[in-house]
Amino acid sequence: MPYHIKSVGSMGSGDIYYQDGNRWTGTYADRKQYSNKSDADAQAAESITRTIKNTSGVVVKTYTYKTKEFANASVITE
Repeated sequence: MPYHIKSVGSMGSGDIYYQDGNRWTGTYADRKQYSNKSDADAQAAESITRTIKNTSGVVVKTYTYKTKEFANASVITE
């Protein structure tokens, strides 16, 4: 049974589907499909870590966040 990742478009403009990389699509047929739920769950849980350094190259701050699409995403079974 295939799975895919669905989220809400900007300003509530409808459903969007994870395509690949950092791309989302409004076209259902272009969505990325996963053969098992654990792979889809792992992708949906992905976060980004950023590091801020001062001019000397010393790390000042590190933070982790999820993009707004993944923060609102759900794994859907077909």
